[in-house]
Amino acid sequence: MAVSDSAIVTRLRAAGCVFAEDEARLLIAAARTPAELDAMVGQRVAGLPLEQVLGWAEFCGLRITVAPGVFVPRRRTEFLVRQAVVLVRPGDVIVDLCCGAGAIGAALAAAVEGVEVYAADIDPAAVRCARQNLPADRVYQGDLYAPLPAVLRGRVAILAANVPYVPAREIGLLPAEARAHEPRAALDGGADGLDVLRRVAIGAAAWLAPGGYLLSETSDRQAWMAEAVVTASGLAARVARSPDLDATVIIARRPSSE
Repeated sequence: MAVSDSAIVTRLRAAGCVFAEDEARLLIAAARTPAELDAMVGQRVAGLPLEQVLGWAEFCGLRITVAPGVFVPRRRTEFLVRQAVVLVRPGDVIVDLCCGAGAIGAALAAAVEGVEVYAADIDPAAVRCARQNLPADRVYQGDLYAPLPAVLRGRVAILAANVPYVPAREIGLLPAEARAHEPRAALDGGADGLDVLRRVAIGAAAWLAPGGYLLSETSDRQAWMAEAVVTASGLAARVARSPDLDATVIIARRPSSE
């Protein structure tokens, strides 16, 4: 590694970056000029998430465009995608609700041929990113189901809702990168972390096709409560866990006949 590269590693390590060498390589590869590299390193040292500095996050083998102020896709959420891939079929309609940058929808579109992916988020910055990762005319801005085309009601095979689930009182315990550089609306799930999931669950049956699935990430300690929330909405729910990714997903199915 050249002297200048070593200097970058030193700056990153001093700022608390655990994987300073790896981050340095990514920043050097992304920068087009020395001045741009210096600015990017400065942003990272100041606490901006690496993905927002680079302009992309790796997710399910894809490069997902992200921007400052937009929720960064988490590696644990790849477990939700894996669970959905098992359930989805070619030609199915998929909705990525609370889509953020659209990582889940993009990953499912890449994994299963011929699916129709739609997405929605309330955050304008997230929607702008999602429109770079998904067909722009299928990404909508608004609150939960409100902006989705009415024609999708009763046709959705997979409803992936990566809702915020951090209890409001615990937001202050999150890493500084999340607290300072991601929208609170993408993190704060209300008093018990389940406020948004409740709203999603209430509307899910109307949008899901008979036999369709709602998948939503939660924490392991909230799983039993989250399962009860979706069961109360008339869906048959179960919990899937991945110790390796520290991921927990609620998988709920609308009955085939009602």
